[in-house]
Amino acid sequence: MIARRLGFDYVSTDKLGRHPGRPWGEVPPHVVEHYRSLTSSQLVDALLEHYQRMWPRIEELVTGRATAPEAAGLVLEGSGVWPANAARLTTPYTSAVWLSANERVLTARMQGVSGYADLSAEARYLVDKFLARSLGYQTRMLALVEQLALNHLDVSELRSPEQLTNEILDSVERSLT
Repeated sequence: MIARRLGFDYVSTDKLGRHPGRPWGEVPPHVVEHYRSLTSSQLVDALLEHYQRMWPRIEELVTGRATAPEAAGLVLEGSGVWPANAARLTTPYTSAVWLSANERVLTARMQGVSGYADLSAEARYLVDKFLARSLGYQTRMLALVEQLALNHLDVSELRSPEQLTNEILDSVERSLT
C-alpha cells in the first residue's frame, strides 16, 4: 500500500534469499530438522547469520535505487533489514521504520495462519519453535532499534491498512526532515 501510494516499487526481503521458511503447510524434511535440532536462541542466531549473508544484496538494492535518478523509488519490506545494517546506510532519501507487536498478537497471528488448532502435536511443536524464534528475533531487534534511536511503531493495536500506511509515512517524513 505504501509503495502504491508513492508510486514506488515494492520488494520483500523474503524473496531475496533462501531460508528454511515457515514450518507449516507442506514442510520439507530439512525444515523439520532445522527447527527440531536448534534451540530458540540458536534459531535466532541462524536467522541473523542468514540476514548478514543477504545484507550485501539488500544494500546494493537500496543504494542503487537511491542514487539512480531514473530508477523508481523502493519500498523494501521484511525482517531481513537488520537495524544495525540499515543504520550504517548513508544513502540519500532513505528511511526505515521497524514494526513490532506484542506476544499475544504475534501468537494469535502465527497460530491463525498456520491452522494451529488443527495441527498434530509434532506440527504444533514446530510452529511453537518458529514463534519462539520470532519473539527472540523481535526482542533483539527492538533492543537495537532503541539503542540506535531508530523509527519504530508498535502495531499491537488494530488499525486499518490506511491508518498504518499514514503512520508509517508520517514517521518517514519526520525522519527525513
